[in-house]
Parts: sequence; structure tokens; C-alpha cells
Amino acid sequence: MRSSSNTDGTKTALVVGASGIAGSALVDKLADEGWDVLAMSRGGIRRSDVRHVSADLHSLESLRKALADERASHVFYTAWARMNTEQENIETNAGMLRNLLASLGGHPAKHVALMTGLKHYLGPFEAYAAGKMPDTPFRESEPRLPVPNFYYAQEDELWAAAEQQGFSWSVHRAHTVIGHAVGNAMNMGLTLAVQASICRELGQPFIFPGSETQWNSLTDMTDSGLLADHMIWAATADEAGDEAYNIVNGDIFRWRRMWPRLASYFGVESVGYADEPRPLEHQMRGKESVWADIATRHGLAEPDLARVASWWHTDGDLGRNLEVVTDMSKSRLAGFTGYRRTEDSFIQLFDRYRADRLIPAAAGSQPGD
Repeated sequence: MRSSSNTDGTKTALVVGASGIAGSALVDKLADEGWDVLAMSRGGIRRSDVRHVSADLHSLESLRKALADERASHVFYTAWARMNTEQENIETNAGMLRNLLASLGGHPAKHVALMTGLKHYLGPFEAYAAGKMPDTPFRESEPRLPVPNFYYAQEDELWAAAEQQGFSWSVHRAHTVIGHAVGNAMNMGLTLAVQASICRELGQPFIFPGSETQWNSLTDMTDSGLLADHMIWAATADEAGDEAYNIVNGDIFRWRRMWPRLASYFGVESVGYADEPRPLEHQMRGKESVWADIATRHGLAEPDLARVASWWHTDGDLGRNLEVVTDMSKSRLAGFTGYRRTEDSFIQLFDRYRADRLIPAAAGSQPGD
């Protein structure tokens, strides 16, 4: 294996979770900017100009062996594993990060960037939005909630390793991330695209699955490309390190305005909130064979509905009964000026899904058009 010793000044990035929504966007951005990229993931890597690193995050020995000849100047950690309880989430996810950081102890990185999320303010899945929440927009200065949370445990591991090894760090608290990935457990962009494609196939309306609060309230999201920009900025900009930052697109919207625009893209009827939530787990139940048939007729890359849609996660996001708006002032004042319009993020993502044959082409198009 070629050693990445950085003797020529080249920056070497280790992206952990490289096949996920955030990780794959980081790999693309870093490689396009000329970094030497080490991509650690359970899945394959699309690009031939990056090096895939195979290791078990649960095993310190496996990590040490895989990274023994590598010298990563910057580490971008986006991996996570969903467990049955928050205590298991803490043990597993904090443990994986601890192992990764310990494996670098002999040749510490300059900077480690950790991706977390707004459950820092909202609470973990099993205590989600339970109890008193901080007022919106969420700010990084809010104290931790008085409940166990694997994001807090990960931060503690990061800070302890930084003190011991001497690297700078950053934490990136994203809202719902939309981007390009398959088989991801939290992928609203692809989930909504699949829902709309099934609705078009069956001649059914595109029904908003969530709560009245989410339909009418302001909210925001995070584009995976912008998240990548943000993590690279904090890892490399002078005076930006050793801080936790929120990261969202910078615009705000209401789903009652966004939903008809998404429906228009797919050529389906938009139906908003009425009387009660209509979760996707109910709307899309038993649609596996419908999707398999769509995939066959349109030559799609993935016929397994479970690999392209995460109904539970989108139901959770859109079913919340509280406003979720995020403050970006800290990043702006520190010098980060990146911005995305969320509607554009969705449309560009849907175009890419069509180009990659993850969803059917526009109505009237034929496979190969």
C-alpha cells in the first residue's frame, strides 16, 4: 500500500463513512480539489482516483492494521450505526470513534471533523423532542439536554483524543441531509423521489405524510455538498477549528410551499396535510413488487425498495410537532459564506438520480433516452 506521508505538502484526507450521503460528497469534493483521499466504508467507492480502506470500526486492531502505512493529515468522520436503544447507540458509536482516533495515535492528524446533527438539540430517537426543547433557531451555545445522547458521547471522545494527541477539531451539526447515496438509513431525498415515482406509476396523488406543524411551520435542510464544503472549511481555515458549528443551507421554507414543487417535478398531484398525518410506512406498505416492476421496465440500478427508501426516517422528520429552524450566525461570523437554495438542492438531486438510473426518467421518456 502506498504511504501517504505528506512529505510533498499534499493534504491527505481520511473520510470515514465514505459511501454515505455526507461521506460520498466529501470524497467527491476533496478529490476534485486535489487531495489524496483515503475512503473508509463498508460499501464500494465510485471513483478510481481515491483509495479504498477496508477496516472494522468496532476493532482497534483492524483499524491499526489498515492504517499502519497511512498518514492522514485530516480526518472527516461521518459514520454511524443505529442500535435499538440510546445506551447501545452510545456504546457503539462512541466506541467506533474512540477506536478510530486511537488507531491514529502514533501519527496524529492535524484536524478531525466530526459530523453529528440536530438531535444534539432535539434529543435521541427514544426521547426525541420529549421534554423542554431549546427555543428556535437552535444555537450552538445551547446546553446539552439532560438525557443520554450518543452525539454528546462522541464529542467527549473527540475532545479527549484532541487533548491527548494535539489535533484541532470541529463538530458539524447538520439538519436533515439530502444527497446522493444508496442503502442509507436516513435518506429523505431518495425516499421522496421513490414515493413520487411509485405514485406516478399507480396514478395516485403525492400525499404529504407528516404533521400539521411541519406542513405549516418554517424549517430548513442541509445539502450534502454544502456540508462537505463546511467540513473542509473548518478543517483548513485559520482560526476556525476547535468549535462546534451548525450547518444548514441558509434558506428557510415551509413544506406547504415545497411539496407542490416536488410534485410538479414528477408530474403527480400534490396533496397536503389534512386532518392527521399519513405516514409513508402506511402509504407505501406492500409496494415492494411495484418498485421491482418499475425497476425492471425502466432499467433501474436498484430493484430492492428497502435499499432506496427509508420510510421510517422521513416519517420521523416530517411528523415532528415542533418548529425546527437552525441558526448559522456562528459560521457566518467565522467566515463561512456557503449557501444553497433547498428547492434547487432537491431538483438537482432528482436530476442526478435520473441520470444514474435510480429513479425513472420523466414521463414519456424511454430507457436509454
